[in-house]
Amino acid sequence: MAKARGHSWQFKARPRRHAFGWKSQPAIGRLREAVSEITLVARVDPILGAEGAVVLLERLSPALEQVDSSSGAIGAAVNHAIAQLVAIIVAAPADQDTRAAWLERLFDAHAADQIPYIERLADYWGELCGSPEVASAWADRLIGITRLALSPGKDVRGYFHGTTACLSALFTAGRHEELMALVQGSADAASGGGWSRLASRRRPASRRWRRRRPCR
Repeated sequence: MAKARGHSWQFKARPRRHAFGWKSQPAIGRLREAVSEITLVARVDPILGAEGAVVLLERLSPALEQVDSSSGAIGAAVNHAIAQLVAIIVAAPADQDTRAAWLERLFDAHAADQIPYIERLADYWGELCGSPEVASAWADRLIGITRLALSPGKDVRGYFHGTTACLSALFTAGRHEELMALVQGSADAASGGGWSRLASRRRPASRRWRRRRPCR
């Protein structure tokens, strides 16, 4: 399968770092416009549409860093957009090399997600892999650190942004026993240290803040 041909995306002119300021409604409108543009292109050229989806996901969090999310509206809009963009990427008939490149770019974007806005992307990781074989390879890549992150040992457990992606990949790969072992180990750790400690491993508190409307 040939790579996506060149295309001049209109949305690229908007989602730059801090491009949306602090108001949520203009940002939500621009996000919807970008997803609509990508959806229309994907109907004609699925590979090109998927490439556009990857580009938007790469740029999304930096562009929204200063947006006021206190109402929850922008977070809900982003989660809806992620679901739509993932569907486009999953449906694209990409060859192995193209999909592998997309996955690397998305994983890097997820790792750099500071607020976070695209944290939900990891929930779909198994689907994004496109096949049980690719999902299994990603599970192999992530499972070592994931075991440490979910370990009952206080000296080694902690936050790892790839934990949810690993669990999703294990499920898609059909490696259910390993998945259950990780989840059970995590539950055991929570029962010893309290569920609040388990929840805190999703992302450090300093990276879960939401920017508030500036004082006038």
